Amino acid sequence: MAHKKGTGSAKNGRDSNSQRLGVKVYGGQSVRPGNIIVKQRGMHFKPGVNVMLAKDYSIFAIANGIVVFEPLPGNRKRISVKPVPELE
Repeated sequence: MAHKKGTGSAKNGRDSNSQRLGVKVYGGQSVRPGNIIVKQRGMHFKPGVNVMLAKDYSIFAIANGIVVFEPLPGNRKRISVKPVPELE
């Protein structure tokens, strides 16, 4: 029986916390100003009408409305918020 701990265990046990990236509000759902629609690294999703891009590339709404995903060339999408008067 060993009297010392094995060296392999000291090199394991480290992992980073998950970043919780991805789509937070899907197409057809309603949003209010300030709601985050997508958290991303880089610009996989492009900002459209009534949304803005944060410095960490998150896309968030700047108006009340319904989220719309529009296709773009190259497997990318544009995200817009279509205004709806009932939500204001």
